[in-house]
Amino acid sequence: MSHTNIKMYGTVWCSDCKRAKKFFGEQRVHYDFIDIDENPAGLKIVEELNEGKQIIPTIVFDDGSTLVEPSNAELAQKLGLQTKAQNSFYDLIVVGSGPAGLTAALYAAREGIDTLVIERGGVGGQAAVTERLDNFPGFPEGISGDEFADRLRRQAERFGVEILAAQDVTKIDVDELYRLVQTADGTEYRAFAVLLALGSTYRRLGIPGEEDFIGAGVHFCATCDGAFFRDKDVMVVGGGNSAGEESIFLTRFASKVTIVTRDPQLTASRIIAEKVRAHPQIEVITNASPSEFKGKDRLETVVVKDVNTGEETEMHPSGVFVFIGLSPNTGFVKDLVQTDEFGFIVAEDNLETSLHGVFAAGDTRCGSTKQAASAAGEGAAVALGIRKYLESHASGMPRPEEVEAIAAS
Repeated sequence: MSHTNIKMYGTVWCSDCKRAKKFFGEQRVHYDFIDIDENPAGLKIVEELNEGKQIIPTIVFDDGSTLVEPSNAELAQKLGLQTKAQNSFYDLIVVGSGPAGLTAALYAAREGIDTLVIERGGVGGQAAVTERLDNFPGFPEGISGDEFADRLRRQAERFGVEILAAQDVTKIDVDELYRLVQTADGTEYRAFAVLLALGSTYRRLGIPGEEDFIGAGVHFCATCDGAFFRDKDVMVVGGGNSAGEESIFLTRFASKVTIVTRDPQLTASRIIAEKVRAHPQIEVITNASPSEFKGKDRLETVVVKDVNTGEETEMHPSGVFVFIGLSPNTGFVKDLVQTDEFGFIVAEDNLETSLHGVFAAGDTRCGSTKQAASAAGEGAAVALGIRKYLESHASGMPRPEEVEAIAAS
């Protein structure tokens, strides 16, 4: 992580503070959070920086500068993130920068295909905020998600890939000869082909109180938020690989981790399950699931229901981390390309979607394995498919500026 001297002054209930925390987490930027409700000295600093007013979040950077209630765009500018592309047209636009998207981009760029990658969060996708990758080929000792993402980015940029970070894509469409990609700031880009490597996000429980306490006791990223629970008890919801791996990671900070899973036993791989069961700081509760989160300004109580008997018990962890599976980030394209009943994109053998010239790869694709290594493999495969598509459909096709020049002559 970068920018190690950033200090964010805020509260656990402040919605703008939650948004800024989420932004820093996605960009893998380390910061120190000072809760002014519990830290009088921090409150005094906020008042001094804001002429006596208590305005949060107030963020102090390592160069001494401050931002008060900044937008994501202002934070991106301060961090030096590129949010506008150098050109308006590319041979290929990749939406998403996880292992599938970046691998496809670097393969395409090596073939001389002019490639732009647009990422709404931090470069690297879910892999970047995974504490450690132990099963990616070529790293016998494992590699941290942060380092893995940085290596992928550097490799892609070495081949000339242009990368926009912290930029949402809001629309994809067909514009006569080209594919159109529109970003949240209203900018439109065109390309001969588009790759949807949208990835997925952690699924939510959908129970009362969950939305109220996100960032104030309910979390979805142990790497981002685990350090806030040093020497405290936390709960992990879920029994799969992610839940097991992140529980082990959380023991670096928390004094105790309680895993709650609705299944009769952990569904994680044998190796991960054995590590969890052998860890002295981890307790596993099976056949149970949270049914409600309660509290005032932050989470105070978790109501846990026995899935067999319906009996409810109240527990009081300092924080809850939810790892119950993934949902595809396909909301804005569900009416554009064919998806399955869960929202994952349906693609042909060559990974082309139902919309000609638009491809899909990685976690967002129906039937994918949700593993970093296979996502990278799909990235390589789809890049070759896109090259063939461009050779057969874009060869000799004029670029938009050429069309405009012809029309004007």
